[in-house]
Parts: sequence; C-alpha cells; structure tokens
Amino acid sequence: MLKKLHLTCSVVLFFFLNISFLKADLLIPNNTILPADVVKIQLAALMNNDKKFEDSGIEQTWNFAHPNNKKVTGPLPNFKRMIKGDSYQMMLDHISHTITELGSSDKWAQFEVIILDKNKIYHKFNWQVEKYTEEGVLKDCWLTTMVSNPIPLGSSI
Repeated sequence: MLKKLHLTCSVVLFFFLNISFLKADLLIPNNTILPADVVKIQLAALMNNDKKFEDSGIEQTWNFAHPNNKKVTGPLPNFKRMIKGDSYQMMLDHISHTITELGSSDKWAQFEVIILDKNKIYHKFNWQVEKYTEEGVLKDCWLTTMVSNPIPLGSSI
C-alpha cells in the first residue's frame, strides 16, 4: 500500500514539475524588448497556441498584456475565454500575419496587424503597446494596452 502511495505521489509530482518547467519556457517582459517585438512575440504565440502546452500561446500573450489591460480582460481564465470567443478566435492557429507600424513615440506605438486565419480569411486589427512607467519589475517594458475588434477583409481564395 505504501509503495502504491509513493508511486502515485511521484507521478503527480512529476506531472506538476513538467507543467512548471514548460510554463517557464514562456517569455516574460523585459525592457530590452522593442514595441514591434512585443507584437511579434504575441502573434507567433497565438499562431502556435498549443505548441508548448495547451493554451501556451494565450498565456504568452497574457504575459505581455499591460496591467490596466489585464484589469479589463482578466483574470487569465476570462482572457482565455475571450480569445477563444467569436471576436478573437481567428487569431488562434492562424496561417500568417503582417505587422505594419502606424505611429510611435517614446511612450507608445501603434501597429496595423493583418492575420490570415486557418479558414483563409483576412482580418485587420489595430494593436497598441505602451511603455510601462510604474516602479517594479515591469518598469520600462513595452506591453499591449489595446487590440481592436477585427475588421474582416475577405477571403484569400
């Protein structure tokens, strides 16, 4: 009986340690990551949503969300439901994307993002990042403050 309990505990511990190590592979914001790179990181993650673990792309995107944005969209389980909902699900496992800078300053940058979803339909978004100015670990990091609702652009076929 004791041997079975030990084996069960070992399997459970192994499972949780693997989940922890996998999640450690996600990038975290730092002040050397440029505004366009924040958008690239988030889009690449959403393009490969379940590659590292289930919803790793959504969690990666969440890591680069501005705290004010998280207050509106979070906590994380709510954010996952929002991304998987009708408004943003086309971002998950999309085929390709383009990022065009529309404007920037030393405190904000705005981009036009066009996604070709897995159904071969194009969608346009406005994506804004801002430099976090509060003290703490996020100081001077670029974080997403806004992603517009998608504008369908039609089929690629």
